[in-house]
Amino acid sequence: MGEILVEVATDIPFGHGVPAQLGISGDALNVAAAAAAAGARTGLLAILPDDDLGKAIAARIAELGIATDLLTFRPGQQGVYLVHSDPLGQREFSYARSGSVGSTLGPSDIDESVFASAGAVLAGGIACAISESSRTAVFKAASLAQRFIYDPNYRPRLTTASAAAGALAELAPQAYLVTPAFPGETSALLGVSSAEAAAAKLLAMGASGVAVTCGAEGVHLESLELSEWVPSVPAPAVVDQTGAGDAFVGTLAARLVLGDPLPQATRYGAAAASLVVGGKGGTGFIPTFEQTTAHAEGQPVCA
Repeated sequence: MGEILVEVATDIPFGHGVPAQLGISGDALNVAAAAAAAGARTGLLAILPDDDLGKAIAARIAELGIATDLLTFRPGQQGVYLVHSDPLGQREFSYARSGSVGSTLGPSDIDESVFASAGAVLAGGIACAISESSRTAVFKAASLAQRFIYDPNYRPRLTTASAAAGALAELAPQAYLVTPAFPGETSALLGVSSAEAAAAKLLAMGASGVAVTCGAEGVHLESLELSEWVPSVPAPAVVDQTGAGDAFVGTLAARLVLGDPLPQATRYGAAAASLVVGGKGGTGFIPTFEQTTAHAEGQPVCA
């Protein structure tokens, strides 16, 4: 659940006449696309404009194998972001999303029976930050879910560290899994200096499990049952890092729902993330589960 954005991607810095590629992205869509590709039956709760653009976005969602039943269309402005990626994979973002139709998501948009019966419900800090109604919707979803997975996804342009930390503290006790990033998020939101300390603090706050992502190094897993380090899977190519974290979370969640143990699901998530960075844009390249499995096992993958 969350906000969907139109993505305008360029290979060179923004400017008049710069060639651009139009796409559909946003953390919620990226996560859902990865979950669907990993084999899970996936739906996406989001608000779209009731116009031709909204229909085009819905068509892309369906094309990615995501059920469109939870989409709602209402009058409003579609959110947009521009991203410039250089050959080293660094990114430069510019957003136009204030007051977007996506930010009107609220608790009344949640179908309680669907959320209570889902194998997992995923939400992130962006959905908590874009509006008060969206934040309330995330809290309602967490209260209904059998297995709630929360990605803090802290964005200083959207919210303060204090507000993001407050949301995390309230949601952790309801979370089956929390997936913070080290060192940026763990330092800003938890005030700790190591992945192990971040995991320990979140478990103490009530989370059932924690997967601390450590970039190119790997993932630190912690729960009452296990403590394990899952190494990263080297990326064959890096074109654009947009959506890598989302691919990790979506793939991990899907494989958990489908019965994989947490360390194995994490390995698949890491493999999917390292393939996604070879494409341009949040959903520029979504690997199939066969590709993800091959990559996780160290086999060559053809995009």
